[in-house]
Amino acid sequence: MFETLKNAFKNKDVRKKLLITLALLFIYRLGCWIPIPGISPDVFGAELNKMGGDTLIGLIGGITGNALQNGALFAIGVTPYINASIILQLLTVAIPKLQEYQKQGDDGKRKITRITRYITIALALAQSIGVVVSYSNAGALSTDVFGPLTNEFVVGMFVCVIMITGAMLTMWLGERITDYGIGNGISLLIFVGIISSAGLAIVSKFDSAIGGNNTAIWELLGFVIMVVAVFMLIVFVDLAERRVPVQYAKQIKGRKQYGGQSTYIPVKVNASGVMPIIFATAILTFPQMIAQIFTDANNGFYVWWQKWLGVGTPIYSVLVALLILFFSYFYAQIEFNPEDISRNIQQYGGFINGIRPGKPTTEYLSRISKRLTLFGAVFLAFIALVPSIIFSLVLDDASLVNAFSATGMLIVVSVALEFEKQLQSQLMMKQYKGFLK
Repeated sequence: MFETLKNAFKNKDVRKKLLITLALLFIYRLGCWIPIPGISPDVFGAELNKMGGDTLIGLIGGITGNALQNGALFAIGVTPYINASIILQLLTVAIPKLQEYQKQGDDGKRKITRITRYITIALALAQSIGVVVSYSNAGALSTDVFGPLTNEFVVGMFVCVIMITGAMLTMWLGERITDYGIGNGISLLIFVGIISSAGLAIVSKFDSAIGGNNTAIWELLGFVIMVVAVFMLIVFVDLAERRVPVQYAKQIKGRKQYGGQSTYIPVKVNASGVMPIIFATAILTFPQMIAQIFTDANNGFYVWWQKWLGVGTPIYSVLVALLILFFSYFYAQIEFNPEDISRNIQQYGGFINGIRPGKPTTEYLSRISKRLTLFGAVFLAFIALVPSIIFSLVLDDASLVNAFSATGMLIVVSVALEFEKQLQSQLMMKQYKGFLK
């Protein structure tokens, strides 16, 4: 990784893209600290810490890099765009028109991007209203900022408009990073947000350790060791894949011979990435979030859900594991279609050794995919539950526990690996251009 960065800064064009990326990321982080007039950041931070890092609101707070806790311009950040992209990706499977757009090249891509932006605006509106209503019950809105004649409704509408504007500006920054920077702009914004949240928590604990708190020193040391161990496990599984060998038959066309090559089909163990955890967490925490927004803390449904299905309860852990298993298989069917792969292999004169083309190849690939998906689902369930439980038992500081949630750790590792691949591909492209010149 460090060698790749070193080589990237030596190349003029790649260095320019890196500097553009860093400048846009700096603008994003600046927007995560600019407060919105009319709200109290202290109340935002206190309410978010009560919910924990593995709830839906906690996930939003971690992804935005404490922007939600700060009541900042980018309080909801990139989450509406992420949700819009996920929704559109799922709808593509069921709506033939969207499938046609995907096959139309750049023109279809522009149409899908336009639809994603419209969905982002709608989700940003709903999400900002939910956040404002939820935190207004806790006294987060201030009517003194705009004068004595301003009521809470006007302040709430103003805050919603600013949050929606911040979400769209965040989406624009991500697209500019993709177009003029290294690439994967939205993923890099998420990566920076999670890293900054964790960095702030670690710096706070480090200050306590310097102040003479011996317990903080051992907690920080244990936290770092556990995080490194979890990161190593995630990297190991994320890079793991099953390589299915494919042999292409030799074909003679005219006076030339084609084919006769050996290659392989890479089937990743964790092909669905972090999506099953996001879906499972969102489904189980969404009713609690809605109840918290529109009712008070003494509401019967809210109290019952918090007691039996709240984050950390045994039933919640079992349901999260089952939902992760379900969504892992569901998402694997979207990402890896054995029937299409088998058809493509047969059309180009390929075959898997010992397996007949056609239906037997499809069944063979499907069997491999199901086995790997089961292992990946078990791994995701383990990552989603066990590290958080261990952190909460070993550490007394909630900020450290919330700093690296299961979803956050998976996102950080995935984006870092993808960023390195992007840099390597950029460097490789420049080398090819230099060779052609």
